[in-house]
Amino acid sequence: MNFNVRGAVINNIHNMDNQELQGLIEDSIGGEEKILPGLGVLFEVIWKNSSLENRNVMIDTLHDKLSQIQ
Repeated sequence: MNFNVRGAVINNIHNMDNQELQGLIEDSIGGEEKILPGLGVLFEVIWKNSSLENRNVMIDTLHDKLSQIQ
């Protein structure tokens, strides 16, 4: 069975307002791992719609925080 995760996630959230999106993200962080692909789709949308400068900030933040994990 072939399941389109991107399409399903976008279909489920495309009508959410800002507060609902924030709640979804906050509830998903630290939640069940089955939700992680959905966060990946959200990150993909952010990445594709970010400037090079903002992308560099995200990469720097990820690198900095991940390097602190022992």
